Amino acid sequence: MKIVMRADVDNVGKKGDILDVADGFARNYLIPKGHAIAATKGVQAQAAAMRRSRDLRDAKDREAAEVVARTLVPAVITVKARAGAEGKLFGSITATDVATAVSEQTGVELDRRKLQLDEPIKTLGTHHVPVKLHSDVEFPVTVEVVAS
Repeated sequence: MKIVMRADVDNVGKKGDILDVADGFARNYLIPKGHAIAATKGVQAQAAAMRRSRDLRDAKDREAAEVVARTLVPAVITVKARAGAEGKLFGSITATDVATAVSEQTGVELDRRKLQLDEPIKTLGTHHVPVKLHSDVEFPVTVEVVAS
């Protein structure tokens, strides 16, 4: 079944894409959830407009992400935490703590969900936290955890 995507869906397609998917997937999931509509002649013309606006928005988002990356890559973010004698923290530093420290020290607002921190930081020292602001813009933020 030919469909036009109305929203970005991971591993399926992006807004404005014209795709050929299984009938059941389209009827039972994509169309009822509002992620897609059946492709007709008029809708296909509308899809082209969706793609153009998506490309413009994507270019703006990428440029903004690159500006943030240029600001944060050279910066070292310092986070104070209570620690024991061996350098283990009493508690941990989470993505929310890192995002708060970034905004306080650099003025750049980062969404904690953009930080790719697999596990909370539990030791003193320098840690590199990957940040993915855009599909093409991924960079590390250097976090220095010091004892308070």
